[in-house]
Amino acid sequence: MFVWLYLRPEGVGAGESEPFPDRQAAEAWLGETWSDLLARGVEEVVLEDRDRGRTLYRMGLRDT
Repeated sequence: MFVWLYLRPEGVGAGESEPFPDRQAAEAWLGETWSDLLARGVEEVVLEDRDRGRTLYRMGLRDT
């Protein structure tokens, strides 16, 4: 199961996504909804693999 954690600008948690069955589904969902998350004040996201207890990566939602 894969879950996106939402982070506000100061790095404080702001919730999490619904669970996804695989990494591809989680990444596809983020590709469609990142601008909505940004509009809600989410600045960064973290992808977690809950089945393996691992953080896969962290990324910002704004262009640099």
